[in-house]
Amino acid sequence: MASISNAFSLSLPSNRIANSSSDFNPITSALSGLDSGEFSPGRVAVSKPSGIGGRICANATPVMDQPVGEKSSGAPTIVEVDLGNRSYPIYIGSGLFDQPELLQNFDRHVHGKKVIVVTNTTIAPLYLDKVVEALTKGNTAVSVEYVILPDGEKFKDMDTLMKVFDKAIESRLDRRCTFVALGGGVIGDMCGFAAASFLRGVNFIQIPTTVMAQVDSSVGGKTGINHPLGKNLIGAFYQPQCVLIDTDTLDTLPDRELASGLAEVIKYGLIIDAEFFEWQEKNMEKLIARNPNALAYAIKRSCENKAEAVSFDEKESGLRATLNLGHTFGHAIETGFGYGQWLHGEAVAAGMVMAVDMSYRLGWIDSSIVKRVDDILLRAKLPTAPPETMTVEMFKSVMAVDKKVADGLLRLILLKGPLGNSVFTGFLLIEVHCRSLVPSCNVSIYDKPIKIKHIY
Repeated sequence: MASISNAFSLSLPSNRIANSSSDFNPITSALSGLDSGEFSPGRVAVSKPSGIGGRICANATPVMDQPVGEKSSGAPTIVEVDLGNRSYPIYIGSGLFDQPELLQNFDRHVHGKKVIVVTNTTIAPLYLDKVVEALTKGNTAVSVEYVILPDGEKFKDMDTLMKVFDKAIESRLDRRCTFVALGGGVIGDMCGFAAASFLRGVNFIQIPTTVMAQVDSSVGGKTGINHPLGKNLIGAFYQPQCVLIDTDTLDTLPDRELASGLAEVIKYGLIIDAEFFEWQEKNMEKLIARNPNALAYAIKRSCENKAEAVSFDEKESGLRATLNLGHTFGHAIETGFGYGQWLHGEAVAAGMVMAVDMSYRLGWIDSSIVKRVDDILLRAKLPTAPPETMTVEMFKSVMAVDKKVADGLLRLILLKGPLGNSVFTGFLLIEVHCRSLVPSCNVSIYDKPIKIKHIY
């Protein structure tokens, strides 16, 4: 982290109308209304699409060469998360539950003979039997326990987590056991945190069943639970032994959940992989229509982006932090509006619009990028504004306890320069004094300056 030598401040006139451009109508955010100004950028952590995105592009085209509408079959595609002796594979393909050898690679994936599957009331009737069969087929010495939790973000709490520990202790699991997360992001986060905590750390495997979990939360080792005052405030970095993505599970995914996951797909294009964003603009209707090849490509490309970011920066001190574009605002929406009222991807989508709008008002991106972001989110059937009931004070209150706050600074991810580039900035919370937020009217009023003190 490095502070710039010439910090700059942007004074904001009162009663400023947020819509400052004639060729687009940006959604007002809690921090919109910024004038562009001169500043000394100092040392800036910027994602480089020519590096990560370019390498990914060179290796990602075969998936889309298959006939449209047909599912790939046979051997899975493998993306490796490179963390030295803690590296692990991400298996991506159709029909992977019918390939038990993937899960039964005992030397690498499953430790010992005791397994506990953590799932929820939605996923258990659909896939639990298949996973248990895959874990035990031809291996009668393996015993599988399972715990079925209630479904939903509002259950991502300590009380629900204790149900996992209760089952593990009742089943007399030892340090050679393996926890298996079967479900979406909530299940993956809780199961991973349980594995990180139980007996001070045991083996675990991710089997994500939603787009959101497949392209984001299952990769990278972020685990945890929510607190009433903030999302994901209790948790740990704890890597799985492998991630198994059977794209057939998306056949049963509700449309709203599908759209929610696409928010994270779009994010990768904005922050790190401009070519991927351009591909999304051409193929969004295929993704919404669940074209299997389009979905497989989007999942693989997203995992490659996430895997490389995690390999460079496992604990989120630099490059990986840019993966949080829209999440600071989005988490505030989820917490302030009530867990589960907005899906994670819906909140992130609105948060990305707010971050992109702020980037534009700082003079860091062209107005055409703002319009492209708004357009693709609408095509993905995602919101482009926060809930009208979310006030500035609600945003400020929740964002004050965001995980990315450090030394009194609220750190935001914004876009800067051509598409596919992002920066990690720091704002002084105490200097952000917004009197009102009226998204429906596109008006935001400020009574004191906002000063940008650091760029990371």
